[in-house]
Amino acid sequence: MSTPPAPPVITAADPAAFPHSVFHVRHPKVIAQVKAALPYGPEQLSALDAFLDATLHGTLDPLPQDDAGDRAQWDLWGAPYFGRGLRWTDAPFLWAESYFHRRLLSATGYFAGLWRGVDPFGPMKAASLGSAGLAAELAQLGSTASLSAEERDAAALHASLWGNRADLGFQLVAGAPVVPEVLVDDGPALYAHLDAAPGRVNLVADNAAEELVYDLLLLDHLLASGRATELTLYLKPRPYYVSDATPQDFAAAVHLLETVPGPAADAARRLRAACADGRLVLVAAEFFCAPLGFDALPKEILDAIATARVTLFKGDLNYRRLVGDRLWPQNTPFRTLTSYLPGPVAALRTYKSDVSVGLDPETVRALDAAEPGWRFGGRHAVIQFGGAADGEGVSGR
Repeated sequence: MSTPPAPPVITAADPAAFPHSVFHVRHPKVIAQVKAALPYGPEQLSALDAFLDATLHGTLDPLPQDDAGDRAQWDLWGAPYFGRGLRWTDAPFLWAESYFHRRLLSATGYFAGLWRGVDPFGPMKAASLGSAGLAAELAQLGSTASLSAEERDAAALHASLWGNRADLGFQLVAGAPVVPEVLVDDGPALYAHLDAAPGRVNLVADNAAEELVYDLLLLDHLLASGRATELTLYLKPRPYYVSDATPQDFAAAVHLLETVPGPAADAARRLRAACADGRLVLVAAEFFCAPLGFDALPKEILDAIATARVTLFKGDLNYRRLVGDRLWPQNTPFRTLTSYLPGPVAALRTYKSDVSVGLDPETVRALDAAEPGWRFGGRHAVIQFGGAADGEGVSGR
């Protein structure tokens, strides 16, 4: 399956474009939230202020020395940009966003000293996980017992999908909640694929807190229904992109489920048992904090994709890394852009950025006319299945 010629990578250079607003609106709010979240001292507060000024008005410079041990790697990744007088908005958007979050950790002292290992986004994650709204939703899980099997399947998948709206960085600028709309729903094809031959399911997580809770409930559903015989959950090894999920966030999500009597606590017990006997394996791979697309995945992850029944990619950032952070024609088939991977893949993605594929032209024209900023508002989503090599149950969109 041939891939169409690739458009240029997205940058944040255009002041009228969405990526520019990420650096000039969202990132200042992120740093303000970090400063307010923890009682940092003058050193950290001054470093955060200087870092923000550099991202807005300075040029791209090499990573400061810290104890993380990854400066040599970042020097390689940044060789096309460091020391060339380039602004942050001149670099590829995906790369620059990733570097922003790595530099933010340095500014907070995450890698050395008193604040070593302290998640600068921890208080925000805890507030989201402890919200009364989430607790009320979990308490109502028993109501799904009256649904048909097909309705329960859809509910588990869509709860995981829309949990992605709980992205804390996105919430800083998103405003009031909106009514969601799924533009492509390959959920039935995905379930048919799993029903045909159960096996291991990989899930590449995105956000912690509420989203991760619903991801875990989806994994429990796949295991309990016999669609998954094993599960691998990929997490970030350290804080990243404000609310991305780490092993500590996994533990917190399981603990929350345990505190809600009924189906939530039952799911937590099954997840604990699956961890204990090896049916649920956690992997915190360094690659997921790299400023690279998934066409650069290391061999061990590619091998895991090749041997899984399906790999699920959650969220907007993983979607951009999966299909390429480029302005593809929006009718480019999702399956075409993911054919470089050695196994079936599916994406559960809420729109929060420019990248968009797998849509029919009529849908795009209608959305552009009715809501010009529809790709950025978190109101629209897709469940897209890249499918098996034999095309079993695959829409191809």
